[in-house]
Amino acid sequence: MAGAGLRAAARRWLLCGGHGGPRTASSSPSCPGCGPPGPGAHCPGAPRSAPAQAPAGGADLSAHLWARYQDMRRLVHDLLPPEVCSLLNPAAIYANNEISLRDVEVYGFDYDYTLAQYADALHPEIFSAARDILIEHYKYPEGIRKYDYNPSFAIRGLHYDIQKSLLMKIDAFHYVQLGTAYRGLQPVPDEEVIELYGGTQHIPLYQMSGFYGKGPSIKQFMDIFSLPEMALLSCVVDYFLGHSLEFDQAHLYKDVTDAIRDVHVKGLMYQWIEQDMEKYILRGDETFAVLSRLVAHGKQLFLITNSPFSFVDKGMRHMVGPDWRQLFDVVIVQADKPSFFTDRRKPFRKLDEKGSLQWDRITRLEKGKIYRQGNLFDFLRLTEWRGPRVLYFGDHLYSDLADLMLRHGWRTGAIIPELEREIRIINTEQYMHSLTWQQALTGLLERMQLPAQLPRGLHLLPAPHTAAARGAPLDGPALHRLHEDPLPWRHGPHPLRAPLLFGTGPQPLPPCPPWASTQISNKSGLLPTRASAFSPSLIT
Repeated sequence: MAGAGLRAAARRWLLCGGHGGPRTASSSPSCPGCGPPGPGAHCPGAPRSAPAQAPAGGADLSAHLWARYQDMRRLVHDLLPPEVCSLLNPAAIYANNEISLRDVEVYGFDYDYTLAQYADALHPEIFSAARDILIEHYKYPEGIRKYDYNPSFAIRGLHYDIQKSLLMKIDAFHYVQLGTAYRGLQPVPDEEVIELYGGTQHIPLYQMSGFYGKGPSIKQFMDIFSLPEMALLSCVVDYFLGHSLEFDQAHLYKDVTDAIRDVHVKGLMYQWIEQDMEKYILRGDETFAVLSRLVAHGKQLFLITNSPFSFVDKGMRHMVGPDWRQLFDVVIVQADKPSFFTDRRKPFRKLDEKGSLQWDRITRLEKGKIYRQGNLFDFLRLTEWRGPRVLYFGDHLYSDLADLMLRHGWRTGAIIPELEREIRIINTEQYMHSLTWQQALTGLLERMQLPAQLPRGLHLLPAPHTAAARGAPLDGPALHRLHEDPLPWRHGPHPLRAPLLFGTGPQPLPPCPPWASTQISNKSGLLPTRASAFSPSLIT
């Protein structure tokens, strides 16, 4: 990431004494390339003088610490060169693991939010339809109709405590992130959250969601379709609380979930998309280009989706053309994922051209044919597509990808539309300055916490001295102000020696709704494949 590159550059400058590139001519023999040293400052090539001692304490110590703080603040303001921003491509494929696409022979795809990217305009439609179902079929109060969908309220990955009506962010260590808990549309104070969980932020494992986001009392929302579900759930809770209406939390949660499910089961969403594909389906021409390129290079393709054949057929005809089935070696619809990956009992059924079920026994999966349901174990037996030569793309980290990677060794790619916005934020100058300042402040705190044990610290050179030493643009603007003294110790550097200014530290998050941001760790470089057709992707 850009921050890591900046830290590496900083280390290089500091280890070189601030002279990693061409030096500016200087008249001072004691400090080549830096010019006349300022009072109380030094460079690695200059004779060392006795270090300035920190004040003993009281008001003088406080003034000293604030002065160092302000000096660091001014330094960080000019620290970033313009080229460190906009380093990341928002439409790229990123890898969490090493992969050679030359070794991948088979490519698999989900349909919804993978091959078919839907516009955000679909979410308000789902929200409104499910809200009306609650009112008309479940007899919920008419006042709920006043609520509209708020696209900025929630993100994927949040947890909902059914018994407490809390929507919140829980980290990988099962700790509730304070400041993220909402009941209805109102934030819950941190003290109340801690009290609700017995004086701790930790949620025991037995209460958490299972592998597919389902648990005894806490549900995790992982797919993109869950965004309007979270919004509707919060709005209904907000109405009941605001009007002091008694309700059973479990009943309310189930009713909202069933209403959202009815939107899909009754085919309402499919109808909206089929009636206006230009409005709801994005990047169809790019999907066709990617699939055609893979086939042209001798790759085998398959499609596994939970959507019905009639809906998939119309969408693929819109994006690819009437002969889209000739691109795929296997097409499976209404697969019933995630059960498709774990349940061995459901057999494959063949569909005719009209989508009607056939009764013949399936002994092989034929190209150009359409199959329904089935299971992964029969799929592997009939195709022999096993191990890392298979790369499957989906949008749900659990039901699409986790089992395939952990149990069957497939390589998997996560389609993450939100990552595009995250990368654009990371590329902004504001984000990079915030990142650099937090890391600088962390380093400064580490240096200042034990002033008695750290007699030598970070020296700041005067601005005129710095200007004379900057040299060429690649000579690290403002970095000549930083020089790290080795602390006295009989066996080399002192063990309390503080890390460099750009050492690893907590990463600030960009401004956003209370749920914070999705953080993606990228181990390797960019893959040489264009990914804009499927939004930013993450390969595991």
